[in-house]
Order: sequence, then structure tokens, then C-alpha cells
Amino acid sequence: MARPKISLIGGGQIGGVLAQLCALRELGDVVMFDIVENMPQGKTLDIAEASPVDGFDVSVTGTNDYKDIAGSDVVIVTAGLPRKPGMSRDDLIEVNSKIMTSVSEGIRDNAPDAFVIIISNPLDAMVTLCQKITGFPSERVCGQAGVLDSSRFAAFIAWELGVSVKDVTAITLGGHGDTMVPLVRYASVAGIPVMELLEQKYGDAAKAQEVMTAMVERTKAAGGEVVKLLGNGSAFYSPASSAVAMAESFLKDQKRVLPTCALLDGQYGVDNFYVGVHCVIGAGGIEKILELKLDETEQALMDNSVAAVKELVGSMNL
Repeated sequence: MARPKISLIGGGQIGGVLAQLCALRELGDVVMFDIVENMPQGKTLDIAEASPVDGFDVSVTGTNDYKDIAGSDVVIVTAGLPRKPGMSRDDLIEVNSKIMTSVSEGIRDNAPDAFVIIISNPLDAMVTLCQKITGFPSERVCGQAGVLDSSRFAAFIAWELGVSVKDVTAITLGGHGDTMVPLVRYASVAGIPVMELLEQKYGDAAKAQEVMTAMVERTKAAGGEVVKLLGNGSAFYSPASSAVAMAESFLKDQKRVLPTCALLDGQYGVDNFYVGVHCVIGAGGIEKILELKLDETEQALMDNSVAAVKELVGSMNL
């Protein structure tokens, strides 16, 4: 039985970590594409030469030709300009939409049966563009953002409460940007509402709310925090790990419930726009969208985030 094939479009920082993680987990044979001559070949050769040490037994190769992604089961796209300090994700739309157009044509023409995961920013717009150009069914084109945003939120909660990150559940919805919606009401530690634990810690409801508000705001700005600290480039390990979780759920039909940028069909009052929501990812791709019951305040925040997505997508004049 042939191993699954995973193609990575973009050989930058995220692409390199993706290749290594896919190999370490032996999810399938890996092909890294990039337009820079010899770079993906060199990066994948370096990873492949570690296989005897790390003990993985899959093929890891690089290419400058889209034809080499033929037969891919999964395609993960990271191609695009990364953010620099002071830039928002939305600032990247003009240059990255041109790159995504070319990438999408390459996927459409060479890997027509692939499950496509987009990481490139601005995320919601880039996923929309990819699906329009490829013409793939919406269940086979999605974006990675919510897994990462929720992971960041969960990490901040765990660090604040001094508990294991494994026991924290945190949820974010909406667009991947400053208007994202971390849902405080659904945040918990081993089933215990986080707000209860914060109130126990501080003995004061107002202080607990202040601490939570700070974590919510840090979650919204988390990508920019990394960009500022790095000074040149943006986050790469955490986005790659998050995309691999999605790819693994598809390849192994795990049916994990993961926050994913998916095309909505009436959920949350949104129709025909890509927005971050909870999805079941299995062998059929985005197999189901799970809609949470939001209160009035949460729905207003969601509406605001969706409005930002619509404005961004509208600027591309698709």
C-alpha cells in the first residue's frame, strides 16, 4: 500500500518545520515546492539525512516544479510574504494574493484530488481566493488559524493558573486577525470554567475579569507579539504544528473537532464566506461544521469579525 503524499507549497520557516514534523510522525512522503532554485532541495536533503537519527522512514524531497506535487493527498500552503514589525496580516493582501493565484493554479492543475490547508496571510482572504481559483469543493479547501489561536489562548490560561496545558480547553472563532473572538465562557480546565478558577485565585471577580481580558487581548495580538520579538519574520513553529494536526486528522480519519477556517452555509448567520469555526475533520475533509450557541455579546463580536473578513475579501474584487 502506497504511503500518503503530502506536498508543501513554500519552503520558508513554516515549510521547513512542516516537513520535519510530517516526517517525524511518518504521516507520508513529503514534497516541498518553492520557486527559489535549489532551496527546497537543500532544506529537504538536510531533513532526510536526519532520518537514521530520528528513525523516520519516509521520503522527503524538494522541487521547483509543480508537476512533482501530482498525486498529493494533502497540500499545505505557506507561500507568501511574512509579516514585519508594525504590519497587520491585512497589509499583505496585495502581494500575497498574486502569489496565491499562481499557487492555486499549480494545485488545480497538478493535485486535483488533494485536501488543501492554507496558512498564508491574510488567512481568510487567501483561503477564499484558493477555493475560487481551484474550483475544489469547499470541504477540501480550508485554512489553519483557529487551532493556533486557540492553542495560544490555552497556553496563556495554563501559564496564568499554573496548570498543565493538556487540561485546558480554549476556543476562538471568527477571522484570523485582530477581530478574532476568544470565547471566555467556553474556556475550561478539566471541565472547570476558567473564570471560576481565576476568581478563586484572586478572590475578586473584578480582578479575575481584568486578568481574563488581558489574556483575550494577548491572544488577539499573539502573532504580532512574536513578529515584534523576532524582528524579522513571523511565527513558524506553532502554525506548522497546528496545520499538521489538521492534516493528520484528515489522513487518519480521526474526525477531530478543530477550529478551522471553513466556508459557512448559514451558520452564525453567515453565508458563503470563509470564517473560523469548529469543524469535524476526517477522510472527507471538512465533514461537519459545529455551531455553538452564542449569547448576544458573543454574537456581536462574531458579527464584527465576519464584517472585517467580508471587507478584506471584498478588496480582492473576486
